[in-house]
Amino acid sequence: MQFSYYPGCTLKNKASDLDRYARACAGALGFELQEIENWQCCGGVYPLGSDEIATKLSSVRALNDAKEKGQDLVTLCSACHHVIKRVNDDMKHVEDIRTRANNYLQLEEPYAGETKVLHYLEVLRDVAGFDKVAEKVVHPLTGKKIGAYYGCLLLRPGKILEFDNPENPKILEDFIRAIGAEPVIYPYRNECCGGYVSLKDKELAGNMCTDIMESAKGFGAEMLITACPLCMYNLRKQTAGDLPVVYFTELLAQALGVKEEMA
Repeated sequence: MQFSYYPGCTLKNKASDLDRYARACAGALGFELQEIENWQCCGGVYPLGSDEIATKLSSVRALNDAKEKGQDLVTLCSACHHVIKRVNDDMKHVEDIRTRANNYLQLEEPYAGETKVLHYLEVLRDVAGFDKVAEKVVHPLTGKKIGAYYGCLLLRPGKILEFDNPENPKILEDFIRAIGAEPVIYPYRNECCGGYVSLKDKELAGNMCTDIMESAKGFGAEMLITACPLCMYNLRKQTAGDLPVVYFTELLAQALGVKEEMA
């Protein structure tokens, strides 16, 4: 099965591990990520201004590209997924935004939110299936106690993203079970790390990250996994490194036996 794939800027530099392990694991699990040609930065932040069109256009271009190929669009970075999914909802439900964006882009056929946007984790859950993922595991992470760190961008606003229950998510915990490890449920797993205030108020962001780390450690986690490059940076930068933090795709590659082939 083939998907259009939007990697985003950060996965081409600071978060390259998130990307390369995901691509390798896709092949091992029987699907292919076809990177969109000439994609542009999503902006990293969903524009809240109701009259803001320009910063939505790169997302619309990516969505329309996938539509023209007849493919679902897969994202991996939490921020990219958040922005593209919300812009897609705008194009589907907000006539003014849809009209103005299409007038600007002058597409052969107007785009109206037809593309289905999936996070890589949703592909694992809903397309490949976590049971099939478990069958492909050759190096189960037996005995590892892993805390899932969702952050805020994957989950909210829940009615638009429709990724998981924003108050009690479980997709990452189900992923952890599929690779043979034990998920650790802790209270701060869906709290914000302070990523967007880390430059303006380092102390506040540091306190937020410390709360997350202390919460995870207190419930027995030995490490954290995330899908968000900003969360990864913030948790590593703002704390003393009490717990290792890795991308979920790296553990998937380890469990599937493809990580050693990439060394």
